[in-house]
Amino acid sequence: MSTAGDEQEQGQEQGQEQRRIRILLVDDEALVRAGLRMLLSSAPDVEVVGEASDGVEVVDQVRSLSPDIVLMDIRMPKVDGLRALALVRALPEPPSVVILTTFDLDEHLAEALEKGAAGFLLKDTPPAALIQAIRTVASGNAILSPTLTGRLSRSFGHEAPPELQTRISTLSDRELRVLTLIAQGSSNAEIAHELYLSEATVKAHVTHILGKLDASNRVQAAIMAYRAGLLPDDWS
Repeated sequence: MSTAGDEQEQGQEQGQEQRRIRILLVDDEALVRAGLRMLLSSAPDVEVVGEASDGVEVVDQVRSLSPDIVLMDIRMPKVDGLRALALVRALPEPPSVVILTTFDLDEHLAEALEKGAAGFLLKDTPPAALIQAIRTVASGNAILSPTLTGRLSRSFGHEAPPELQTRISTLSDRELRVLTLIAQGSSNAEIAHELYLSEATVKAHVTHILGKLDASNRVQAAIMAYRAGLLPDDWS
């Protein structure tokens, strides 16, 4: 006979089960997918619900499996990751897409972000950082490997359209500093440490910045910062 306490505990366990982050792995190399599956399966709050070996399979897999996040390589046969990204983002209520690749060429990085990727990480990202990135994206935020931010700056250049300059001008000095740190790949915790603020205060600043810039996530805000020339010339 179950007690009210047992039922409550079972309900909590079911709630925890429902909160697991559903991942679809997309890579043409079976060994890479197997390695990622093993790595991600070590996290209790992450579940790999499916795999695809080509961009052709991605849309059908997304429709049938309803993943929260698609973790996808750029270089694949037939339909590559960039094309697959555009197809996924065109779906109703699409999942977030994190690009995971060995390639860090400017055109890949810029195009992936402009097509709506929620993150862009290199395949040599440490396991713990990769899992944390998955959690960050699942919470509605975006991520970008700090090693890639300098390339973004050079890729987008400093030719900001007038409407972007107008939006940038609405930011306070503190918000401009926070935006610059976001564009350099800093996390909220790192920004808090740099500016001697609480993480809650940094989070509030980020929310205000996204609203003023009409940016949907940190990556879009970072792109705007690059285009507005907010990063130092010696940043790389």
